[in-house]
Amino acid sequence: MSDRTRSEDSQAQIQERLDDASARMEKSIESLHKELGGIRTGRATPALVDRVQVDYYGTATALQSIAGITAPEARLLLIQPYDRNSIAAIEKALQKSELGLNPSNDGQVIRIAIPQLTEDRRREFAKLVKQRAEEARIAVRNIRRDEVDHLRKLEKEGHVSKDEIERNIATVQHITDGFVGRVDDLAQKKEAEILEV
Repeated sequence: MSDRTRSEDSQAQIQERLDDASARMEKSIESLHKELGGIRTGRATPALVDRVQVDYYGTATALQSIAGITAPEARLLLIQPYDRNSIAAIEKALQKSELGLNPSNDGQVIRIAIPQLTEDRRREFAKLVKQRAEEARIAVRNIRRDEVDHLRKLEKEGHVSKDEIERNIATVQHITDGFVGRVDDLAQKKEAEILEV
């Protein structure tokens, strides 16, 4: 294999790794977005109960797959089970969740009045947002570390020049900075929502 062919092959491999790193970092952002959606603000939103698991005939099932969830008012969630026999299980799952919600049902639907958050609860949720954001930042940085290690390995194997590796490490850092910035933006917006009275 000629040096030129080896170099082109290495470049393709590096580009593939950079694309993979971006995709993995994007998944970290999506995960953070879902987690932040489940943290209470003062408003009712179906995303609030997205992560609730219901014991549905002995199987842990996502709430949204066994019931329709709507927010007809700013402080009210309405949960309409597809199977009326599941109302008690849904209610129990909501009470056991760490959301601090008090569901009530009329035999047909479950209503959850979203109470105003106290100042202490707001600070608690804001702290939780910061914690989730830091976890996402760590996940993104771990992906960066993996990619930099891989690039250094290519350099040691003699497939790519040191200058080329440094250029690509700078690219990985640039990608990482972009994703960390997105994590910070998501966290700031969610924190502002929570602290808004």
